[in-house]
Amino acid sequence: MFDPSLALAGLLVGFLVGLTGMGGGALLTPLLVLVFKVNPLTAISSDLLTSLVMKPVGAAVHARRRTVHWRLTGWLVLGAVPAGFAGAVVIGMIGKGVGVEDRLKVFIGIALVASVLTTLFRQVMDRRGSRNAVDVDAPVDVRPLRTVLIGVVGGLAVGMTSVGAGSLIIAMLLLAYPQLHPSRLVGTDIVQAIPLVAAATVGHLFFGDVQFGLAAALLVGALPGVWFGARLSSGGTGRLIKPVVTAVLLASALALLGVPGPWVLVATAIALVVTVALLPRRRPVVAEPERVPEPVGARD
Repeated sequence: MFDPSLALAGLLVGFLVGLTGMGGGALLTPLLVLVFKVNPLTAISSDLLTSLVMKPVGAAVHARRRTVHWRLTGWLVLGAVPAGFAGAVVIGMIGKGVGVEDRLKVFIGIALVASVLTTLFRQVMDRRGSRNAVDVDAPVDVRPLRTVLIGVVGGLAVGMTSVGAGSLIIAMLLLAYPQLHPSRLVGTDIVQAIPLVAAATVGHLFFGDVQFGLAAALLVGALPGVWFGARLSSGGTGRLIKPVVTAVLLASALALLGVPGPWVLVATAIALVVTVALLPRRRPVVAEPERVPEPVGARD
């Protein structure tokens, strides 16, 4: 039976993904587990299917803008696809049950903490402004082994928790390829995430617990949400909302890890303050002085 509240949740998550560019898995999976009390394995499996439908929207935009490093993408996919499937197999073999659910919550919580830390790391780099000076077409010396290993680590995280395609992999790419322009960094990550999420989804179809009704209800809201959020992303709204979303992610992670409520509130408040403090400063626009025309005959 169709649940309107799930569609509203999908609308909210899709809107935030389109607006801020943050990964959908980091937002949707904890929401399903903590608010809707969905079994963690079901939440991971169904979230991957939802993400698989949403990812091509952003990928098409970056492909059209030519902000995808295809050689880098190929090496990432080589490691990420088998690792994503393997991660799904590992989680599926763990099975279900009260003890297993608690273990999966811990896995998701750890992945979310890593996602928050990588988000803060990216903000530090953006604030320094070192990457913004890189030309979008600057050559990149691709290191195959290093890139495949990044794909393997990110693929395992996505297959096991549905979190990591939009946060962990980007952070590792940023460390490995500091000369990669921000737009190509994001575009490359989004495109490689399609086969990665597809492989993880196939693994969960066989070994996980995909609920097609749940995924369909989420997509009813998520697809228009992504479109609308992307339409607003060119303004400053996403810049202001991202610190709040990051703080909420940390609160979700700590709740999944079983941290007491008061400490969750304290950590969330600290994260919000730090994230706001790390927002890139906008350079003031200095107006050029108005030129006063010289009187006729002044040079004579």
